[in-house]
Amino acid sequence: MSTWAWIGILLAAIILAVVLTAFLVRRHDAHNVSFMMDALEDGELNFRFKENSALNRALNRIRGIFERRTAVDEATSWSKLFRVMTHEIMNTIAPIASLSDALSKSDDLDVKAGLETIAASSNDLIRFVDSYRTFIQVAPPVRKAVMVDDLIGRVLSLNKAKVAEQGVTLTYKANTPDLLIYADEGQIMQVFNNLIKNAVQAGANSIRIASELNAEDQTIIRVTNNGKAIPLRQIDEIFVPFYTTKPNGTGIGLSLSRQIMLKHNGNLSLVQSDNNVTIFALIFK
Repeated sequence: MSTWAWIGILLAAIILAVVLTAFLVRRHDAHNVSFMMDALEDGELNFRFKENSALNRALNRIRGIFERRTAVDEATSWSKLFRVMTHEIMNTIAPIASLSDALSKSDDLDVKAGLETIAASSNDLIRFVDSYRTFIQVAPPVRKAVMVDDLIGRVLSLNKAKVAEQGVTLTYKANTPDLLIYADEGQIMQVFNNLIKNAVQAGANSIRIASELNAEDQTIIRVTNNGKAIPLRQIDEIFVPFYTTKPNGTGIGLSLSRQIMLKHNGNLSLVQSDNNVTIFALIFK
């Protein structure tokens, strides 16, 4: 073979090696990106790539951004939780301490009335502790295949007559038919029941439930009502455990509902709340 033939073969081998190497590197990079996306979607940040390429260094930077953001969000959530818990406990304990001190020092105080107030405050504290126990002891969901149409049908059967007595209509529309989710039916029904109850308490006379499959193959179920809008100052607080504006509310309904959805690897979010409608969305991934 001539020298030029050998040179041609060598160049072809070099080009083939370069192309093959580029293909393998690209495949490896695609695997890393896919791994990171799955991890971020599941809320797992305990990974780190070897910084032997510009892409891996960029992925580690993105991971660090999410880690810092998660830490800030978690610290903010705990701060809000402790603030609400401190407020609730202090409001309950203050009259108990005050009346106990007065009863021990005064002969003129109506002892029966004082004891009744102490009992009422103690019951409020017990109710709060029971609510806290309910919130932190949510059982892991026992998931199985559930047809969305059947699930919402049972929600309607349970609530439709009850809300109709208060002049409220409750309807359902399947924008995407035959949707299937893997869920704990009892827990998800608890979420719907809470959203319906909140809508009625907000003065709604129409509650509409609609389901669909979005472009990312996620099942979205929206609960829309025309009740009183959630004030802007409260929107950031409504999912904080024990936050409530209702005189006899526990403040765990929405936070418990979101916790249930998170345990299903989904989410519950407030999409819109204004003078026209309030929309909550259940997202099943």
